[in-house]
Amino acid sequence: MPGERVPPPRLVAFLRAINVGGRNVKMEVLRRHFEELGLEDVETFIASGNVIFRAPARGAAALEAKIERHLAQGLGYEVSTFLRTAAEVAAIARHAAFSPARVKSAKAHCVGFLAEPLDAAGRKALDSLTTAADEFSAHGREVYWLCRTMQSESKFNNALFERKVGVKATFRGLSTIGKLAAKLQGRVS
Repeated sequence: MPGERVPPPRLVAFLRAINVGGRNVKMEVLRRHFEELGLEDVETFIASGNVIFRAPARGAAALEAKIERHLAQGLGYEVSTFLRTAAEVAAIARHAAFSPARVKSAKAHCVGFLAEPLDAAGRKALDSLTTAADEFSAHGREVYWLCRTMQSESKFNNALFERKVGVKATFRGLSTIGKLAAKLQGRVS
């Protein structure tokens, strides 16, 4: 109908440093921080720093920076923020970085969210992290990680990635991303 308000698009914020390393944030507190920014329909998805919300169209980088500043002030520590649209989350969940047989034989299959695609130096640094246990594939603003051992047995972790590759990231299991994509499927804007 003319004059009817079209809701802003759905976005997902993947936050680093939420409920890890002794930094515990209740999900209602996290929701309140997002609502204080004027974001709408805020909800969290599992207690590991995944926040679904609606925001007026604006540059993702500016919104990420605004969220990071607000969370740093409210929580007292840096929280790197990586925004993706609902459609991007669905594409990430569908992307086949590794063959089905390799995924099936792995103990963990994760995706790392980056602010921007890796450059040539970043890809070379990523390749240097490959071991008998860990394999990586960069695609767009994501890095896929296939772990043949239990994650706790791997020498790879987010801090090592950031130190070697030189960019901030946050990692999630692909099963979590698949569940998130399914939840968003009916709401893709």
